[in-house]
Amino acid sequence: MAIGLIIIGDEILSGKRVDKHLPKVVELLAARGLQLDWAEYIGDDRARIVATLQRSFASNDIVFSTGGIGATPDDHTRQCAGIALNLPLALHPQAKILIQQRISETTIEAGKPLDLESPENLHRLKMGEFPQGADLIPNPFNKIPGFAIQNHYFVPGFPVMAWPMLEWVLDTHYAHLFHQVARDEKAVLVFEAMESTLTPMMEALEEKYPLIKVFSLPSVGDQQIRRHIELGVKGEPVQVAAAFVEMLAGLDGFHAEYIPA
Repeated sequence: MAIGLIIIGDEILSGKRVDKHLPKVVELLAARGLQLDWAEYIGDDRARIVATLQRSFASNDIVFSTGGIGATPDDHTRQCAGIALNLPLALHPQAKILIQQRISETTIEAGKPLDLESPENLHRLKMGEFPQGADLIPNPFNKIPGFAIQNHYFVPGFPVMAWPMLEWVLDTHYAHLFHQVARDEKAVLVFEAMESTLTPMMEALEEKYPLIKVFSLPSVGDQQIRRHIELGVKGEPVQVAAAFVEMLAGLDGFHAEYIPA
């Protein structure tokens, strides 16, 4: 079962907002011994969101989705999830209670009369309309919930809300997966080397040790460090240790200059 992340919003693709969700999700997963397998960015386009969700629902992956679950004209995620699953949207009864609680609190704080039947407040209830059968994801920031359905977890785009909600999902639903697969990573910086020269060695290591991956990250260098390749192995710890020893021996055979990464 893979773990995916969908980040929705024109503001990300236009550069008006810098995405912070990807590195944070990687961090949240790593702290629990998990890792992200894929991520996608999508603008506020209904057809594209629907197509993406249809594909991800069919995958049986665990998928987190941020953004687009509000009730303004540019929020489409709730509706698109319903279309992708061929399910109608329905006002979740507990979501209605939570939204009305939030409306009451903010109205009282502002010193205004409370009218839950006003057009404005009735419109806010749309934030609780989810695909039929969805469960709620609690929002500790302002009580307006996200929703979960078929291993997909939809949260707002605001990090202050999204991140604790994603942590709640992980700790509530997937604690049994935490730290189930041991992983290790070892790497060196190899100076002035050509990837084409190192590739046969990398391929041989992956063939010999099927539980590891070899990675190669070239850098043109800067004023602090010369041109180099970060070369390493990651995966199952025992095989990582053995493959790393062989990799260093291979580099020595090339008379390569390297230092610990």
